[in-house]
Amino acid sequence: MSDLLAQFGQMDIYLFDQLLRSRITPGMRIVDAGCGGGRNLVYLLQSGYEVFGVDADASSLTAVRALAARLAPRLPPDNFRVEPLERLSFPDAFADVVICSAVLHFARDEAQFDAMLRGCWRLLAPGGLFFARLASSIGLEDRVQPLGDRRYRLPDGSERFLVDEAMLMDRTRALGGSLADPIKTTVVQDQRSMTTWVVRSTKSPAPSA
Repeated sequence: MSDLLAQFGQMDIYLFDQLLRSRITPGMRIVDAGCGGGRNLVYLLQSGYEVFGVDADASSLTAVRALAARLAPRLPPDNFRVEPLERLSFPDAFADVVICSAVLHFARDEAQFDAMLRGCWRLLAPGGLFFARLASSIGLEDRVQPLGDRRYRLPDGSERFLVDEAMLMDRTRALGGSLADPIKTTVVQDQRSMTTWVVRSTKSPAPSA
């Protein structure tokens, strides 16, 4: 077990599935949007990926920079930035993969959710992969208490911005993407519901000058 933890850290099992299916491969440029302390980055840092991370919390960035300095000292510290998802400083079409795990459900309302989502999506190169895990109402529709602006109180007592399948399908179309996988949801003992949303960018490459 300790060897597995050293190799993969606490990587989200559904993100690990994308690795197993060769959707995330060496040589790709990865941006972890809302990276926290880097729990999804241990394997990627050790395996030579070009990794970038952003988080609005400065203490999390201190931790992930220390992790990167230890596991991938070749990467410059500026790869890891204190920024909100709505105002990322990376250029358009920058990344092959954007990871956004357990972040979007902290949106205060639908307007901020869409701004965070657009901020992430803008970074994807043509054909790139967007991986998101977020709280949803799927499977808990009669157990969540609406608070307004798509925020709900969950049975576990937490408050989250919740999506549903119709909203995710609407945003997939609005972004101009296509589902790379069917939408998958795990209901945790009727207390909370986490949905995996994996979207492939279908935008065309920019024309040559």
